[in-house]
Amino acid sequence: MAEGVSGRGHKPPQGEPVLDRAFRILASFGPADRSLSLTSLSARAGLPTTSALRIARKLVELGALERDEDGRYAVGLRLLEIAALAPRGHGLRATALPYMEDLHHATGQHVLLAVREGREAVLVERLSARGARRVLYRIGGRMPMHSTSVGLVLLAHAPVAVQDELLAGDLTGQPDGDLRALLAAIRRDGVAAVSRTSPEAVTSVAAPVLRNRQAVAALSVVGQSDQLRPTALAPAVVAVARAVSRAVSGLQS
Repeated sequence: MAEGVSGRGHKPPQGEPVLDRAFRILASFGPADRSLSLTSLSARAGLPTTSALRIARKLVELGALERDEDGRYAVGLRLLEIAALAPRGHGLRATALPYMEDLHHATGQHVLLAVREGREAVLVERLSARGARRVLYRIGGRMPMHSTSVGLVLLAHAPVAVQDELLAGDLTGQPDGDLRALLAAIRRDGVAAVSRTSPEAVTSVAAPVLRNRQAVAALSVVGQSDQLRPTALAPAVVAVARAVSRAVSGLQS
């Protein structure tokens, strides 16, 4: 808890801006406290429970916080999207980065790391290769799940309800064939490969980053189709994704 912040039931200073109180709630989280109950948020932020609840609800609405089925709060992906603009990162990105660098040097191609938010993939880290084809997606940017290799990996491991909702929508740019069968194959084989010809001939190969058997991210290599052979690249991508999975699994919850 920050120095000088009182415990549960503390009355905030008269006229204290809502923004200050909201930031105190966000600052309540830490490496060893990645999810918190409303009671803990109230105590750590030094706010009455009613005030903490009101602000937390608004932060959830804005995507700055997320609330799980047990009612516990965690930092939301909207903050990650904003924080990705800063020169430093932490958590998943920092853990995966050394392994991504090895893959980047070995392949000479772009290496991407993405996570799922709703029906989209959010790019949280990217290493770009000199001379490689331009990648359209920026860190913090959103990627379609049905037409990118990282997106397909995340979609393959997403809840059935998410899959059904996405498959019922616009699937422009999807790979040829039965998408449900492709998702089943990705879950079975642990790897996805996508090639497109427009606007440029690009191929990508991706594999899941797993924690407690859940896909927390997807890792991919993206490059010119004439420089990449998916069958040759897949073992390296899968091996690095598994190494990242082991490292991520060692993080504190």
